[in-house]
Amino acid sequence: MNFALVSKLLSVIMLILAIAFAICLGVSYLMDAQTQASICQEAFSASIATALFSAGLLYWVGRNASPKFFKKEALCTIGLGWILASVVGSIPYTIIHPEMGISGAIFESVSGITTTGASVLSNLESLPYSLLFWRGLSQWIGGMGVVVFFVAILGFLGASGKILYSNEASGSTADFEESRVQSAVTRIIYVYSGLSLACTLSFKLAGMTWYEALCHMFATLSTGGFSTRSESIGAFNSPLIEWVTIFFMIAGGVSFLLILKVIHGKFHFVSRSTEFIAYLFILVICTAIVSIDLTFQYDITSAEKSIRMAAFQVVSIMTTTGFATEDFAQWPTLPQLTLLLLMVIGGCSGSTSGGVKVFRIVIALRVCMRSIEHAFRSRIVRQISMNNRVLGEPSINDIMVFLVLTAFISQGAIAIVSIFEPSQELDTNISAVIATLLNIGPGLADIGPQENFSFFHGHTKIFLSLLMIMGRLELYAILALFAPSLWKKFD
Repeated sequence: MNFALVSKLLSVIMLILAIAFAICLGVSYLMDAQTQASICQEAFSASIATALFSAGLLYWVGRNASPKFFKKEALCTIGLGWILASVVGSIPYTIIHPEMGISGAIFESVSGITTTGASVLSNLESLPYSLLFWRGLSQWIGGMGVVVFFVAILGFLGASGKILYSNEASGSTADFEESRVQSAVTRIIYVYSGLSLACTLSFKLAGMTWYEALCHMFATLSTGGFSTRSESIGAFNSPLIEWVTIFFMIAGGVSFLLILKVIHGKFHFVSRSTEFIAYLFILVICTAIVSIDLTFQYDITSAEKSIRMAAFQVVSIMTTTGFATEDFAQWPTLPQLTLLLLMVIGGCSGSTSGGVKVFRIVIALRVCMRSIEHAFRSRIVRQISMNNRVLGEPSINDIMVFLVLTAFISQGAIAIVSIFEPSQELDTNISAVIATLLNIGPGLADIGPQENFSFFHGHTKIFLSLLMIMGRLELYAILALFAPSLWKKFD
């Protein structure tokens, strides 16, 4: 293990956080009420100092690092980076809102940086502007990932940056030129920034203030779901704002590599993208199912309202954004089951969304169909392709192992949460695990869209925080930290 290089890379993450805290400090000077400004400025000043000190110390430790960089260094950097960022990111919550406790502060910080959107806070309107801004900004940074940002910044990584991108962003690097990975990731960040600007302007034109437009852009493009209002997007009572949110949530759930190709005029990649077509198909079909059921159950006479209600929650859940306009925990059984299925599926690979990703679901279904056919046509050989590319058996096996591993971890986590929370109903514990491990945010039962996670014990919040990081990094970067062979000395 090249510990010096890992330390040097972690220093960049701390520097990025220091810059983010400085922006929030500026917001506090500009917008916080006099009764709140002092404590907020103290909190963000302490956060900046901690982040800068950590960055300096980590850089000093890694100042003479060898440039040799392999996959185990990538996994270690990513896993430790997200844990460290989450802990440092909890400082403003701990100082400004001490009632939430250290476990609550870490939970809120992890939820923001992993773009999960689960919260332990209530009555958001009473919180300082700067703290709400940090909640949103942490999601925007986490949406693309602090690791992706420094891949674009650190040229010395060269081709090794591809390892970081593919492990952190869940994206395929098959279309990257190995020598130009830094340039490719930089262009993706430009796309992310351009969509962010368009989303902010759209929210402003739809009726939000500049502050609310910026905060909700952070949460929409990152598919995070933190709002400045306790009732989420529903508090605005604006169909136009809801449609704008739907559009940009869909964009956040699409692979940024695909969006980049469309911007470059390579439209044929859209028709060849099996995952994108499946993504849109699932959204349309599930919206129709939920809309029809709600129309009959609640006797809704407006077709536009029925479609909007259904589309908003379907898109919000499938992209794992977690915004809400309705309390879907009170909906009939069929819409709830539909949303539960979408929680598992998630968005596209290489996007900001969570879940197990559409491409894995598509491949798993094709593997099942191939096995069924093989049962009565044993001599036939079927190749499985994705996006017009034939997948090798090792790649297929990796996907199936990931799905099985996710299922096992989910079952084990449900058992642990049930032990930690014996007084809670089983459906609440199941929902809590799914909502955190798959980075969804709101769930069903007692953690529905109108509720939060504050009633869980401190140790449960810490465990759920670990699940959020595992889900955001797709398991391996965290699981690898517990493998003794990962820590063998670099040579």
